Amino acid sequence: MSTASPNLLSYASASVKRGPRFHPLRRLRIERWTYSHAAMAVLMGALGVGATLEAWKDIYGLATKDSEYSHIFLVPIVSLWMIFSRRMRIRHCKPIGTLFGVLIAALGWGLYTYGYYNGYQTIWHCGAVVVVIGCILSVLGKHALFRFFPAIVVLVFLIPVPPHHRLTIAQPMQVWTAEVSEAVLTLFGVQVQRSGSNLLVNNVPVLIIEACNGLRGVFSLILVSYAFSFGLPLRNSVRFIVLLASPVSAILCNVIRVVPTAYIYGYASSQTGYYLHEVLGWLMLPISFMILLGVIRLLRWAMVPVMKYSLAA
Repeated sequence: MSTASPNLLSYASASVKRGPRFHPLRRLRIERWTYSHAAMAVLMGALGVGATLEAWKDIYGLATKDSEYSHIFLVPIVSLWMIFSRRMRIRHCKPIGTLFGVLIAALGWGLYTYGYYNGYQTIWHCGAVVVVIGCILSVLGKHALFRFFPAIVVLVFLIPVPPHHRLTIAQPMQVWTAEVSEAVLTLFGVQVQRSGSNLLVNNVPVLIIEACNGLRGVFSLILVSYAFSFGLPLRNSVRFIVLLASPVSAILCNVIRVVPTAYIYGYASSQTGYYLHEVLGWLMLPISFMILLGVIRLLRWAMVPVMKYSLAA
């Protein structure tokens, strides 16, 4: 019968009694995101809003009082949809590179201060948005920026467009919408005349063209196109086509809204025309979404590769 040496037996018994070895740096090891990180990110975002509260009050006031800025309320919804569509990426994220968020917050504070003391409202608003983004990234780290980049980029629509830039974008689209609407009404035998962006239907002036194609609708449709292109695992080329075609989609939706409304204004009561105008305004977003779905189906029918990968993976 074999016998083990006393030294070997004593070492084995000591190893069993000792148990797992304690690592003093174990607690400093970087782990994945936890609920604590999410809570701290929300808290830091709230602190960022509190530090730039005057700018956020101004943004909220513009969004509630001026209908041209009402698309701002869609921005958080689209951003949350971008995050939800990429939710499975959270398991690959670690709270590293948090200093990057501090630098972004400092940059935002510089923009906020410069815009406030020099009277640049857009820079002031932009600084407030960047400060909040930086505060959140100071907790979640750089993975939140790179893995959820589309959800952060869409926040640029929170910044109200200055009136002169807004008119520069809106006026050409108003004229194009009026031209296409005139052609469609003429095609159906409706007596119509056009003067700039206004229509004269059955010798009745229809002064609703500006209401139908202001930036309120254009930016809302662009947000829908953005959510559609980055909410589905499309190829980057297809995403670029969808975003590039969003102004065309906006004009098409406005024509769908203007043509029946102008006809009702010309051949029925103005009250009925106004009611139809408001109803069609609410239907524009689902109609634009259906148009985008039709474009994707058309590309698939033409055997054009559309999908690339799973966003959640």
